[in-house]
Formats: sequence, C-alpha cells, structure tokens
Amino acid sequence: MIDYNPKAWFTFIFRFHKADTVRKLIPMFIALSAYSALIAFLELELLHLSPNSDLKQVTLVHSLLGFVISLLLVFRTNSAYDRWWEGRKLWGSLVNNSRNLALKLNAILPASNTASREYFRMMIGNYPFSLKNHLRNKYIPEEFQQAERMQLQPEKHVPNQIAAQIMVHVHELYRQGQISGEQLLSLNPELLSFTDICGACERIKNTPIPFSYSIFIKKFIFFFVMTLPIGYVFTLHYLIIPVVVFVFYVLASLELIAEEIEDPFGFDANDLPTDTISGNIRKHVAEIL
Repeated sequence: MIDYNPKAWFTFIFRFHKADTVRKLIPMFIALSAYSALIAFLELELLHLSPNSDLKQVTLVHSLLGFVISLLLVFRTNSAYDRWWEGRKLWGSLVNNSRNLALKLNAILPASNTASREYFRMMIGNYPFSLKNHLRNKYIPEEFQQAERMQLQPEKHVPNQIAAQIMVHVHELYRQGQISGEQLLSLNPELLSFTDICGACERIKNTPIPFSYSIFIKKFIFFFVMTLPIGYVFTLHYLIIPVVVFVFYVLASLELIAEEIEDPFGFDANDLPTDTISGNIRKHVAEIL
C-alpha cells in the first residue's frame, strides 16, 4: 500500500508511480488517436460530410448514454471499494483479537509457565503471516518463528493448521488444570475469530464481481468511446483526437482502479499493507506475553 499525505494533493498531478493507469493504457491511447484521426479524415476531408449530416445525431445518443455509464462506473467503483474496506476491517479485527487473546493468556497463565507463554507468543504471531500468504497463494516458511516445531503441511490449509494447534494447546492446558472452564469459555471467542476472519477474507478473494457484469461494463466503455468521433468530429474537428483519448482515460481508469482494489490482499500498490499489519501483530503479542 502506498503511504502518502492526503493534504498534498497538488503534487499528485505530476506524480507517476508503477500502478498509474496511464502506463497501462498507453497502447490504447495510441490506437484511439489513430482511429480518431482516421474518422476525422474520412468525414471532413474524404467524404466532405456536412455538419447537418445525420451522423451528427450520434451526439444525442452519447448524451443519454453518458448518464447511464456514469451510474454504472459509480456502482462499480463503490462495490470494489466496499470489498477493500471490508478486508481492512477484517484485518483490523485480527489485530484486536490477537491482542485480546494475548492479554487474556497473559492474565491466565502463571508466570512460571514460560513454555506455554513462548508457544502462544510464537503461534499467535505466526497466524497473520500464514493468512497473508494463504490469500496470496504462497507458502513462505521463512516468515514463521520456529517453523520446524509446527510441522505444517504446505499442500493443506496452513492457517487452519495453525489455528487448530493453538486450540489443541489451549484444551491441553484445560485438561491439565492450568485453565478453568470459565477461563476456557472466555478464550473461545478469540480462538474462533481467527477462522471466521480467514473465511471472510477468502470470500472476498474468491468471489469477484460477476463475469457478465464486468464484461458488459468493458464493452459499454469500448463502444461508447469508439463512436465518439463519428458525431463530435463536426464540432471539434481534429481536436476530437485528444478529447477521445481523455474520455477513454477517465472511463477506463475507473474500471482499472476497481479491478485492482476488489482483491485487496495481493501485491498491487493499492492493496492492504498486510505485511506491515502482520509484523505489528507479532510485535505487540510478543510485548504482551
């Protein structure tokens, strides 16, 4: 995720970064410029069409469709941002629940039980790293503390394995009499929340916007932009070239931004800072325990 000062907005105008939509759309800019120039040449120079031509009535259609496409893109952007923000809230819940679990264990476990304290410090801190990599379809054992003790199977669901080991250790302490039944019940919400958060993140990642809806928006933008020069060339003449490119830049950029943030757990510049959050969880749990 990009860190920036939201108040220094003027500098954003002249700032380019690797995720900027301009870089991705440059080939289309060139193609649209050539297409618009060709349409302008055909209508103005070769066919000598008059401004009163029936083709000019295409502008009326664009006036009507412009409102429709704006509504579609607003809905598309809002739905993508909702997914991004829900993902951020889930990771915020993971931060709070990890701290709460560590605080409860710190209060319950005797100071002399250093082995269990060390175990929970390690396992609670390892869980966010397993979830982060699971959502990226990766397995990086180097990020785990004492990975050899966990005996994980990478081909299986790694976050579930770590959550299960934490649960088993807690119940083992209960059977040994080091945790009472009331204390076990108080720990249960935080223990279950790990799997709940993981499942909610998987739902966001594995359920993209419906295919038909995504294809329809892209086709709508394409045909809207491709028909712009046909009617507006009589008013703008060869200025239609930069106008078409700019209109396409605005519409396509909104769609590209929505595509990027609807899966907020990857490596894109605007994705959630899950690496930083995972590191903070490990740090704070270690401080508590």
